[in-house]
Amino acid sequence: MSDGERIAPAQLGLGDMDPEEFRSAAHRVADRVADYLGELERYRVLPDLEPGEIRALLPQAPPQSPEPLDDILDDYARIIEPNVTQWQHPGFMAYFTSMACGPGILGEWLAASLNSNVMFWKNAPASTELEERVVEWLRAMLGLPDAFDGMFTDTASVSSLLAIVAARHAVPGLEATDRGLGGRAGVARLRLYCSTEAHFSIEKAAVVSGIGRSGVRRVEVDEDYRMRPDRLTAAVAEDRAEGWLPFCVVGTLGTTSSTSIDPAAALAAICEREGLWLHLDAAYGGTAALVPEMRSLLAGWERADSIVVNPHKWMWTPFDASLLLFRRPEVFREVFSLVPEYVRASATDAAHNYNEYGIQMGRRFRALKIWMMIRYFGAEGMARRVREHVRLAGRFAAWIDEDPDWERLAPVPLSTICFRYRPRSLAGRSHEADVARLLDTWNQAILEAVNASGQIYLSGTRLRDRYAIRVALGNLRTEMTHLERCWELLRAASQALDSRA
Repeated sequence: MSDGERIAPAQLGLGDMDPEEFRSAAHRVADRVADYLGELERYRVLPDLEPGEIRALLPQAPPQSPEPLDDILDDYARIIEPNVTQWQHPGFMAYFTSMACGPGILGEWLAASLNSNVMFWKNAPASTELEERVVEWLRAMLGLPDAFDGMFTDTASVSSLLAIVAARHAVPGLEATDRGLGGRAGVARLRLYCSTEAHFSIEKAAVVSGIGRSGVRRVEVDEDYRMRPDRLTAAVAEDRAEGWLPFCVVGTLGTTSSTSIDPAAALAAICEREGLWLHLDAAYGGTAALVPEMRSLLAGWERADSIVVNPHKWMWTPFDASLLLFRRPEVFREVFSLVPEYVRASATDAAHNYNEYGIQMGRRFRALKIWMMIRYFGAEGMARRVREHVRLAGRFAAWIDEDPDWERLAPVPLSTICFRYRPRSLAGRSHEADVARLLDTWNQAILEAVNASGQIYLSGTRLRDRYAIRVALGNLRTEMTHLERCWELLRAASQALDSRA
Protein backbone atom coordinates (compact mmCIF):
# COMPACT_ATOMS: atom_id res chain seq x y z
CA MET A 1 0.00 0.00 0.00
CA SER A 2 1.39 3.40 -0.97
CA ASP A 3 1.66 6.30 1.47
CA GLY A 4 -1.03 8.07 -0.51
CA GLU A 5 -3.43 5.23 0.15
CA ARG A 6 -2.59 5.32 3.88
CA ILE A 7 -3.29 9.04 4.28
CA ALA A 8 -6.66 9.60 5.92
CA PRO A 9 -9.09 11.88 4.03
CA ALA A 10 -9.32 14.20 7.04
CA GLN A 11 -5.59 14.93 6.73
CA LEU A 12 -6.16 16.43 3.29
CA GLY A 13 -9.00 18.75 4.29
CA LEU A 14 -9.39 21.72 6.63
CA GLY A 15 -10.84 20.09 9.75
CA ASP A 16 -9.60 17.85 12.55
CA MET A 17 -9.11 14.09 12.62
CA ASP A 18 -12.38 12.35 11.83
CA PRO A 19 -14.04 10.83 14.96
CA GLU A 20 -14.00 7.34 13.50
CA GLU A 21 -10.36 7.64 12.52
CA PHE A 22 -9.68 8.93 16.04
CA ARG A 23 -11.51 5.92 17.52
CA SER A 24 -9.33 3.53 15.52
CA ALA A 25 -6.14 5.41 16.39
CA ALA A 26 -7.08 5.62 20.07
CA HIS A 27 -7.49 1.85 20.24
CA ARG A 28 -4.01 1.44 18.79
CA VAL A 29 -2.54 3.94 21.24
CA ALA A 30 -4.30 2.17 24.12
CA ASP A 31 -2.80 -1.14 22.99
CA ARG A 32 0.60 0.52 22.71
CA VAL A 33 0.38 1.88 26.27
CA ALA A 34 -0.92 -1.39 27.72
CA ASP A 35 1.88 -3.34 26.03
CA TYR A 36 4.42 -0.82 27.34
CA LEU A 37 3.18 -1.06 30.93
CA GLY A 38 3.03 -4.84 30.74
CA GLU A 39 6.54 -5.26 29.35
CA LEU A 40 8.48 -2.48 31.08
CA GLU A 41 11.29 -4.73 32.18
CA ARG A 42 12.36 -5.44 28.62
CA TYR A 43 13.78 -1.88 28.59
CA ARG A 44 16.83 -0.52 30.32
CA VAL A 45 15.81 1.82 33.12
CA LEU A 46 18.46 4.29 32.01
CA PRO A 47 18.97 4.29 28.22
CA ASP A 48 22.52 3.82 26.97
CA LEU A 49 22.75 7.02 24.94
CA GLU A 50 25.03 9.93 24.25
CA PRO A 51 23.69 13.48 23.78
CA GLY A 52 22.56 14.07 20.21
CA GLU A 53 21.78 10.45 19.30
CA ILE A 54 18.03 10.95 19.30
CA ARG A 55 18.20 14.27 17.44
CA ALA A 56 20.15 12.49 14.72
CA LEU A 57 17.19 10.15 14.19
CA LEU A 58 14.74 13.03 13.73
CA PRO A 59 14.44 14.95 10.44
CA GLN A 60 15.87 18.46 10.58
CA ALA A 61 12.88 19.93 8.76
CA PRO A 62 9.20 19.40 9.55
CA PRO A 63 7.12 17.43 7.05
CA GLN A 64 5.37 19.60 4.47
CA SER A 65 2.71 17.01 3.66
CA PRO A 66 0.65 14.67 5.84
CA GLU A 67 2.30 11.47 6.96
CA PRO A 68 0.54 8.16 7.67
CA LEU A 69 -0.40 7.67 11.30
CA ASP A 70 1.10 4.18 11.17
CA ASP A 71 4.50 5.71 10.42
CA ILE A 72 4.14 8.20 13.28
CA LEU A 73 3.29 5.47 15.78
CA ASP A 74 6.06 3.24 14.47
CA ASP A 75 8.60 6.02 14.97
CA TYR A 76 7.28 6.60 18.50
CA ALA A 77 7.79 2.91 19.29
CA ARG A 78 11.26 2.87 17.72
CA ILE A 79 12.71 6.24 18.76
CA ILE A 80 10.88 7.56 21.80
CA GLU A 81 9.54 4.77 23.98
CA PRO A 82 12.79 2.79 24.43
CA ASN A 83 14.95 5.90 24.82
CA VAL A 84 13.37 7.78 27.70
CA THR A 85 14.52 7.24 31.26
CA GLN A 86 11.92 4.70 32.36
CA TRP A 87 10.35 6.30 35.44
CA GLN A 88 7.58 3.68 35.20
CA HIS A 89 10.05 0.78 35.50
CA PRO A 90 9.98 -1.19 38.79
CA GLY A 91 13.75 -0.83 38.93
CA PHE A 92 13.59 2.97 38.98
CA MET A 93 14.70 3.78 42.54
CA ALA A 94 16.41 7.13 41.95
CA TYR A 95 15.45 10.62 43.14
CA PHE A 96 11.80 10.21 44.18
CA THR A 97 9.11 8.05 42.70
CA SER A 98 7.07 9.76 40.00
CA MET A 99 5.15 6.96 38.34
CA ALA A 100 1.79 7.15 36.61
CA CYS A 101 -0.81 4.64 37.79
CA GLY A 102 -3.35 3.16 35.37
CA PRO A 103 -6.44 5.10 36.53
CA GLY A 104 -4.39 8.28 36.58
CA ILE A 105 -3.30 7.76 32.99
CA LEU A 106 -6.92 7.24 31.96
CA GLY A 107 -7.90 10.42 33.79
CA GLU A 108 -5.14 12.32 31.99
CA TRP A 109 -6.48 11.10 28.64
CA LEU A 110 -10.01 12.21 29.51
CA ALA A 111 -8.79 15.60 30.73
CA ALA A 112 -6.88 16.09 27.49
CA SER A 113 -10.00 15.32 25.47
CA LEU A 114 -12.07 17.89 27.39
CA ASN A 115 -9.26 20.48 27.23
CA SER A 116 -10.98 22.28 30.11
CA ASN A 117 -9.16 25.47 31.10
CA VAL A 118 -9.82 25.79 34.84
CA MET A 119 -9.44 29.56 35.07
CA PHE A 120 -12.73 30.52 36.69
CA TRP A 121 -16.02 28.83 37.50
CA LYS A 122 -18.05 30.12 34.56
CA ASN A 123 -15.38 28.91 32.16
CA ALA A 124 -15.14 25.47 33.80
CA PRO A 125 -17.97 24.74 36.25
CA ALA A 126 -17.62 20.96 36.57
CA SER A 127 -13.81 21.14 36.47
CA THR A 128 -13.74 23.82 39.17
CA GLU A 129 -16.12 22.04 41.49
CA LEU A 130 -14.39 18.69 41.03
CA GLU A 131 -11.10 20.36 42.00
CA GLU A 132 -12.76 21.80 45.10
CA ARG A 133 -14.05 18.37 46.09
CA VAL A 134 -10.82 16.51 45.39
CA VAL A 135 -8.88 19.05 47.47
CA GLU A 136 -11.33 18.37 50.31
CA TRP A 137 -10.91 14.60 49.89
CA LEU A 138 -7.12 14.78 50.01
CA ARG A 139 -7.17 17.15 52.97
CA ALA A 140 -9.33 14.65 54.86
CA MET A 141 -7.24 11.66 53.74
CA LEU A 142 -4.13 13.41 55.09
CA GLY A 143 -5.83 14.04 58.43
CA LEU A 144 -5.66 17.83 58.14
CA PRO A 145 -8.36 20.15 59.52
CA ASP A 146 -11.13 21.75 57.49
CA ALA A 147 -9.48 25.13 58.04
CA PHE A 148 -7.28 24.44 55.01
CA ASP A 149 -8.44 25.53 51.58
CA GLY A 150 -6.36 24.71 48.54
CA MET A 151 -5.81 24.10 44.85
CA PHE A 152 -3.61 22.22 42.41
CA THR A 153 -0.50 23.67 40.78
CA ASP A 154 2.11 22.03 38.60
CA THR A 155 5.02 21.45 40.99
CA ALA A 156 6.16 22.03 44.57
CA SER A 157 8.49 24.72 43.26
CA VAL A 158 5.53 26.81 42.12
CA SER A 159 3.41 25.93 45.17
CA SER A 160 6.19 27.11 47.48
CA LEU A 161 6.70 30.25 45.39
CA LEU A 162 3.02 31.16 45.73
CA ALA A 163 3.14 30.53 49.47
CA ILE A 164 6.24 32.68 49.93
CA VAL A 165 4.68 35.53 47.94
CA ALA A 166 1.57 35.23 50.13
CA ALA A 167 3.77 35.29 53.23
CA ARG A 168 5.45 38.45 51.95
CA HIS A 169 2.05 40.04 51.36
CA ALA A 170 0.97 39.19 54.91
CA VAL A 171 3.77 41.30 56.47
CA PRO A 172 1.95 44.22 58.17
CA GLY A 173 2.60 47.58 56.55
CA LEU A 174 4.98 46.26 53.88
CA GLU A 175 2.54 46.69 50.95
CA ALA A 176 4.97 44.84 48.68
CA THR A 177 2.20 43.64 46.39
CA ASP A 178 1.41 47.20 45.30
CA ARG A 179 4.62 49.10 45.98
CA GLY A 180 7.28 46.45 45.41
CA LEU A 181 10.45 46.09 47.43
CA GLY A 182 13.05 48.06 45.51
CA GLY A 183 13.89 51.73 45.87
CA ARG A 184 11.93 52.28 49.07
CA ALA A 185 13.65 54.07 51.92
CA GLY A 186 13.03 52.68 55.37
CA VAL A 187 11.98 49.20 54.24
CA ALA A 188 13.96 46.52 56.01
CA ARG A 189 15.40 43.56 54.14
CA LEU A 190 13.16 40.51 54.35
CA ARG A 191 14.53 37.32 55.85
CA LEU A 192 13.31 33.78 55.09
CA TYR A 193 14.51 30.73 57.01
CA CYS A 194 14.92 27.11 55.94
CA SER A 195 17.28 24.31 56.90
CA THR A 196 20.58 23.46 55.25
CA GLU A 197 18.75 20.41 53.84
CA ALA A 198 15.84 22.34 52.27
CA HIS A 199 15.21 22.06 48.53
CA PHE A 200 16.92 24.60 46.27
CA SER A 201 13.52 25.67 44.92
CA ILE A 202 13.10 27.73 48.10
CA GLU A 203 16.04 29.88 47.06
CA LYS A 204 14.59 30.13 43.56
CA ALA A 205 11.32 31.35 45.07
CA ALA A 206 13.27 33.95 47.03
CA VAL A 207 14.85 35.15 43.79
CA VAL A 208 11.52 35.41 41.96
CA SER A 209 9.68 37.06 44.87
CA GLY A 210 12.28 39.82 45.23
CA ILE A 211 13.76 38.61 48.50
CA GLY A 212 16.99 37.50 46.89
CA ARG A 213 19.22 34.59 47.78
CA SER A 214 20.98 36.72 50.38
CA GLY A 215 17.62 37.03 52.11
CA VAL A 216 17.54 33.27 52.73
CA ARG A 217 19.16 32.07 55.94
CA ARG A 218 19.81 28.35 56.17
CA VAL A 219 19.54 26.97 59.69
CA GLU A 220 21.69 24.16 61.05
CA VAL A 221 20.31 20.64 61.37
CA ASP A 222 20.72 17.98 64.07
CA GLU A 223 22.34 14.57 63.75
CA ASP A 224 19.25 13.32 61.89
CA TYR A 225 19.29 16.25 59.40
CA ARG A 226 16.27 18.00 60.96
CA MET A 227 16.16 21.77 61.41
CA ARG A 228 17.18 22.75 64.93
CA PRO A 229 14.50 24.91 66.60
CA ASP A 230 17.03 26.44 69.02
CA ARG A 231 19.19 27.62 66.11
CA LEU A 232 16.12 29.01 64.35
CA THR A 233 15.13 30.97 67.45
CA ALA A 234 18.65 32.36 67.78
CA ALA A 235 18.81 33.26 64.08
CA VAL A 236 15.54 35.21 64.22
CA ALA A 237 16.69 37.16 67.29
CA GLU A 238 20.06 37.88 65.74
CA ASP A 239 18.53 39.08 62.47
CA ARG A 240 16.04 41.36 64.19
CA ALA A 241 18.89 42.93 66.13
CA GLU A 242 20.76 43.55 62.87
CA GLY A 243 17.78 45.21 61.17
CA TRP A 244 16.41 42.34 59.11
CA LEU A 245 12.66 41.73 58.87
CA PRO A 246 11.98 38.00 59.45
CA PHE A 247 8.73 36.98 57.79
CA CYS A 248 8.68 33.28 56.83
CA VAL A 249 9.99 29.87 57.85
CA VAL A 250 10.01 26.96 55.41
CA GLY A 251 10.16 23.56 57.06
CA THR A 252 10.65 20.33 55.16
CA LEU A 253 8.78 17.11 55.83
CA GLY A 254 10.83 14.66 53.81
CA THR A 255 14.01 16.37 52.61
CA THR A 256 15.36 15.65 49.16
CA SER A 257 18.63 14.05 50.27
CA SER A 258 17.77 12.02 53.36
CA THR A 259 13.95 12.41 53.75
CA SER A 260 14.47 13.89 57.21
CA ILE A 261 11.41 15.45 58.82
CA ASP A 262 11.72 18.85 60.44
CA PRO A 263 9.94 19.17 63.84
CA ALA A 264 6.77 20.84 62.62
CA ALA A 265 5.27 21.43 66.08
CA ALA A 266 8.38 23.21 67.34
CA LEU A 267 8.61 25.32 64.19
CA ALA A 268 4.92 26.22 64.49
CA ALA A 269 5.41 27.36 68.08
CA ILE A 270 8.29 29.63 67.08
CA CYS A 271 6.36 31.09 64.15
CA GLU A 272 3.30 31.73 66.30
CA ARG A 273 5.42 33.47 68.91
CA GLU A 274 7.42 35.52 66.42
CA GLY A 275 4.58 36.36 64.02
CA LEU A 276 6.12 34.45 61.08
CA TRP A 277 4.42 32.57 58.25
CA LEU A 278 5.10 28.82 58.37
CA HIS A 279 5.20 27.03 55.03
CA LEU A 280 5.84 23.29 55.04
CA ASP A 281 7.35 21.54 52.03
CA ALA A 282 5.84 18.07 52.38
CA ALA A 283 6.03 17.37 48.64
CA TYR A 284 7.27 13.85 49.30
CA GLY A 285 6.75 13.15 53.00
CA GLY A 286 3.19 14.42 53.23
CA THR A 287 1.91 11.29 51.51
CA ALA A 288 2.86 9.30 54.63
CA ALA A 289 -0.17 10.87 56.33
CA LEU A 290 -2.42 8.69 54.18
CA VAL A 291 -1.50 6.06 56.77
CA PRO A 292 -3.14 7.11 60.07
CA GLU A 293 -0.51 5.46 62.26
CA MET A 294 2.25 7.42 60.50
CA ARG A 295 0.76 10.87 61.09
CA SER A 296 2.69 11.28 64.32
CA LEU A 297 5.82 11.77 62.17
CA LEU A 298 4.25 15.00 60.89
CA ALA A 299 2.75 16.15 64.20
CA GLY A 300 2.23 19.90 64.22
CA TRP A 301 1.91 20.32 60.47
CA GLU A 302 -1.75 21.14 60.96
CA ARG A 303 -0.60 24.45 62.53
CA ALA A 304 1.16 25.63 59.35
CA ASP A 305 -0.05 28.56 57.25
CA SER A 306 0.55 26.64 54.02
CA ILE A 307 1.56 23.12 52.99
CA VAL A 308 2.53 21.51 49.71
CA VAL A 309 2.08 17.77 48.99
CA ASN A 310 2.82 16.37 45.54
CA PRO A 311 0.45 13.63 44.32
CA HIS A 312 2.83 13.15 41.38
CA LYS A 313 5.49 11.82 43.75
CA TRP A 314 4.51 9.10 46.21
CA MET A 315 0.82 9.18 45.24
CA TRP A 316 1.36 7.73 41.72
CA THR A 317 -0.40 10.52 39.82
CA PRO A 318 0.80 11.28 36.26
CA PHE A 319 3.04 14.31 36.21
CA ASP A 320 2.20 17.06 36.99
CA ALA A 321 0.06 17.57 40.11
CA SER A 322 0.99 19.51 43.24
CA LEU A 323 -1.48 20.15 46.08
CA LEU A 324 -1.12 23.56 47.75
CA LEU A 325 -3.09 23.95 50.98
CA PHE A 326 -3.47 27.26 52.82
CA ARG A 327 -5.25 28.54 55.89
CA ARG A 328 -5.90 32.06 54.66
CA PRO A 329 -7.21 31.96 51.10
CA GLU A 330 -8.02 35.64 51.29
CA VAL A 331 -4.28 36.42 51.44
CA PHE A 332 -3.64 34.55 48.20
CA ARG A 333 -6.59 36.26 46.56
CA GLU A 334 -5.40 39.70 47.68
CA VAL A 335 -2.02 39.03 46.08
CA PHE A 336 -3.06 37.40 42.83
CA SER A 337 -6.56 38.65 41.99
CA LEU A 338 -6.12 40.86 38.95
CA VAL A 339 -9.18 40.47 36.73
CA PRO A 340 -9.39 42.50 33.51
CA GLU A 341 -12.79 43.01 31.93
CA TYR A 342 -12.21 40.52 29.12
CA VAL A 343 -12.06 37.61 31.59
CA ARG A 344 -14.41 38.97 34.24
CA ALA A 345 -16.91 36.37 35.43
CA SER A 346 -20.18 36.95 37.16
CA ALA A 347 -19.60 37.88 40.77
CA THR A 348 -19.98 34.87 43.05
CA ASP A 349 -18.41 33.56 46.21
CA ALA A 350 -20.04 30.17 45.82
CA ALA A 351 -17.08 28.68 43.93
CA HIS A 352 -13.41 29.37 43.37
CA ASN A 353 -12.15 31.36 40.45
CA TYR A 354 -8.76 29.68 40.68
CA ASN A 355 -6.92 32.15 38.49
CA GLU A 356 -7.31 34.61 41.37
CA TYR A 357 -5.25 32.45 43.76
CA GLY A 358 -2.03 32.09 41.79
CA ILE A 359 0.03 33.39 38.89
CA GLN A 360 -1.50 31.17 36.20
CA MET A 361 -4.42 32.25 34.08
CA GLY A 362 -4.70 29.05 32.10
CA ARG A 363 -4.78 25.97 34.33
CA ARG A 364 -4.89 22.28 33.48
CA PHE A 365 -7.71 20.05 34.69
CA ARG A 366 -5.48 18.13 37.11
CA ALA A 367 -8.22 17.10 39.51
CA LEU A 368 -9.79 14.59 37.11
CA LYS A 369 -6.91 12.09 37.16
CA ILE A 370 -6.62 12.32 40.96
CA TRP A 371 -10.39 11.83 41.34
CA MET A 372 -10.21 8.70 39.23
CA MET A 373 -7.22 7.36 41.14
CA ILE A 374 -8.80 7.91 44.56
CA ARG A 375 -12.02 6.25 43.47
CA TYR A 376 -10.22 3.31 41.86
CA PHE A 377 -7.90 2.51 44.79
CA GLY A 378 -9.92 3.96 47.67
CA ALA A 379 -8.38 5.77 50.63
CA GLU A 380 -7.55 2.52 52.43
CA GLY A 381 -6.11 1.01 49.27
CA MET A 382 -3.77 3.97 48.89
CA ALA A 383 -2.74 3.72 52.54
CA ARG A 384 -2.08 0.01 52.12
CA ARG A 385 0.33 0.68 49.28
CA VAL A 386 2.21 3.31 51.26
CA ARG A 387 2.56 0.85 54.16
CA GLU A 388 4.08 -1.69 51.78
CA HIS A 389 6.68 0.77 50.52
CA VAL A 390 7.66 1.61 54.09
CA ARG A 391 7.91 -2.12 54.85
CA LEU A 392 10.17 -2.69 51.85
CA ALA A 393 12.37 0.23 52.88
CA GLY A 394 12.68 -1.21 56.36
CA ARG A 395 13.73 -4.56 54.94
CA PHE A 396 16.39 -2.98 52.75
CA ALA A 397 17.67 -0.90 55.69
CA ALA A 398 17.96 -4.12 57.71
CA TRP A 399 20.15 -5.66 54.99
CA ILE A 400 22.45 -2.65 55.23
CA ASP A 401 22.55 -2.77 59.03
CA GLU A 402 23.27 -6.51 59.08
CA ASP A 403 26.23 -6.31 56.69
CA PRO A 404 29.44 -5.11 58.39
CA ASP A 405 30.79 -3.75 55.10
CA TRP A 406 27.89 -1.32 54.59
CA GLU A 407 26.50 1.50 56.70
CA ARG A 408 23.40 3.66 56.74
CA LEU A 409 24.02 7.41 56.73
CA ALA A 410 20.56 8.57 57.79
CA PRO A 411 17.43 7.31 59.54
CA VAL A 412 14.68 5.78 57.41
CA PRO A 413 11.44 7.43 58.53
CA LEU A 414 9.70 6.90 55.18
CA SER A 415 10.65 4.86 52.11
CA THR A 416 14.12 6.12 51.14
CA ILE A 417 17.42 4.65 52.34
CA CYS A 418 20.76 6.51 52.29
CA PHE A 419 23.87 4.36 52.76
CA ARG A 420 27.38 3.66 51.58
CA TYR A 421 29.89 0.88 51.22
CA ARG A 422 32.52 1.02 53.98
CA PRO A 423 34.47 -2.24 54.07
CA ARG A 424 35.95 -3.55 57.30
CA SER A 425 39.36 -3.60 55.62
CA LEU A 426 39.54 0.19 56.01
CA ALA A 427 39.20 0.05 59.78
CA GLY A 428 42.14 1.53 61.63
CA ARG A 429 43.59 3.54 58.77
CA SER A 430 45.01 6.73 60.17
CA HIS A 431 44.62 9.14 57.27
CA GLU A 432 40.93 10.04 57.55
CA ALA A 433 40.94 12.47 54.62
CA ASP A 434 42.40 9.80 52.32
CA VAL A 435 39.84 7.27 53.50
CA ALA A 436 37.00 9.75 52.94
CA ARG A 437 38.11 10.41 49.38
CA LEU A 438 38.52 6.72 48.72
CA LEU A 439 35.04 5.93 50.03
CA ASP A 440 33.50 8.66 47.89
CA THR A 441 35.27 7.30 44.81
CA TRP A 442 34.26 3.72 45.55
CA ASN A 443 30.63 4.49 46.22
CA GLN A 444 30.31 6.59 43.08
CA ALA A 445 31.81 3.70 41.13
CA ILE A 446 29.35 1.26 42.73
CA LEU A 447 26.44 3.51 41.79
CA GLU A 448 27.64 3.78 38.20
CA ALA A 449 28.07 0.01 37.96
CA VAL A 450 24.53 -0.64 39.19
CA ASN A 451 23.08 1.91 36.78
CA ALA A 452 25.12 0.48 33.91
CA SER A 453 23.31 -2.82 34.38
CA GLY A 454 20.13 -1.27 32.96
CA GLN A 455 18.07 -3.20 35.53
CA ILE A 456 18.14 -0.71 38.41
CA TYR A 457 18.57 3.05 38.47
CA LEU A 458 19.81 4.74 41.66
CA SER A 459 20.89 8.28 42.51
CA GLY A 460 23.37 9.68 45.00
CA THR A 461 23.68 12.63 47.34
CA ARG A 462 26.04 14.07 49.94
CA LEU A 463 25.33 13.95 53.66
CA ARG A 464 27.79 15.75 55.91
CA ASP A 465 30.18 15.78 52.98
CA ARG A 466 29.99 12.01 52.60
CA TYR A 467 28.86 10.51 49.31
CA ALA A 468 25.70 8.47 49.85
CA ILE A 469 23.82 6.07 47.60
CA ARG A 470 20.04 6.43 47.72
CA VAL A 471 17.34 3.82 47.19
CA ALA A 472 13.96 5.56 46.88
CA LEU A 473 10.90 3.30 46.89
CA GLY A 474 7.30 4.13 46.02
CA ASN A 475 6.64 2.60 42.59
CA LEU A 476 3.50 0.44 42.61
CA ARG A 477 5.28 -2.05 40.35
CA THR A 478 8.35 -2.52 42.58
CA GLU A 479 8.30 -5.81 44.47
CA MET A 480 10.67 -7.62 46.82
CA THR A 481 12.31 -9.36 43.85
CA HIS A 482 13.40 -5.99 42.45
CA LEU A 483 14.77 -4.92 45.82
CA GLU A 484 16.69 -8.19 46.12
CA ARG A 485 18.13 -7.64 42.64
CA CYS A 486 19.21 -4.14 43.62
CA TRP A 487 21.03 -5.48 46.69
CA GLU A 488 22.69 -8.21 44.60
CA LEU A 489 23.96 -5.65 42.11
CA LEU A 490 25.27 -3.37 44.86
CA ARG A 491 27.17 -6.19 46.56
CA ALA A 492 28.52 -7.51 43.26
CA ALA A 493 29.83 -4.05 42.38
CA SER A 494 31.50 -3.72 45.77
CA GLN A 495 33.11 -7.15 45.44
CA ALA A 496 34.45 -6.19 42.03
CA LEU A 497 36.07 -3.16 43.64
CA ASP A 498 37.62 -5.33 46.35
CA SER A 499 39.11 -7.66 43.76
CA ARG A 500 40.85 -4.71 42.06
CA ALA A 501 41.95 -2.93 45.24
